[in-house]
Amino acid sequence: MATPIGNLKDISFRALETLKKADFILTEDTQVAKKLLFHYQIQKPLISYHQHSLLKTKEKILNLLKEGENLALITDAGTPVISDPGADLIFFLYKNLPETKTIAIPGPSALTAALSIAGILANQFTFLGYPPSKKGRQKFFQNLLGLIKPLVFYESPHRLMKTLQALEEIFKPAYPIIIAHELTKIHEEIFRGSLEEAKEYFSSPDKKRGEFVLILP
Repeated sequence: MATPIGNLKDISFRALETLKKADFILTEDTQVAKKLLFHYQIQKPLISYHQHSLLKTKEKILNLLKEGENLALITDAGTPVISDPGADLIFFLYKNLPETKTIAIPGPSALTAALSIAGILANQFTFLGYPPSKKGRQKFFQNLLGLIKPLVFYESPHRLMKTLQALEEIFKPAYPIIIAHELTKIHEEIFRGSLEEAKEYFSSPDKKRGEFVLILP
């Protein structure tokens, strides 16, 4: 189920209805989920499920489904499974309980939100999630040249400048880039310019907050 990526008003009536009917809510960070649920006065038992969750957590979730419980899966922000540990859980459940009925509750996604205001043709594109933080990072950037454009990926504040530098080395300083920053939040902005200009613009300390969606047309 998709949840807001910033503005809490971006949740659908159907999503709220589903959360109210759920017996348990699976979420990456229970503290983040509590903020959303408190805002809409929803009280439900929460189960933490994230990338470091052990097999026993998956088995607990599996057993709840076998008992007939209704579970709602949400992420910290946006649509589950898109660069999200929920993908592994869904695979596990289908493998061990093939009759599991899953229903998509669509809604916010930083990926589609950024593309919708980028001002470029996006009838086909390559989405790459987050670049590796260490192992495989160099290969990740080297492989970008052979992929279908536009290229879209996410980046965190503390790695943004390193990523822009790596892109500059691959595509050259004058190559254009579109960066969606803090989507749906108070300080939302869209940067359009060259990689060289992006490095200068986002070098300011007040720009190194929040999340980024990078688009290479």
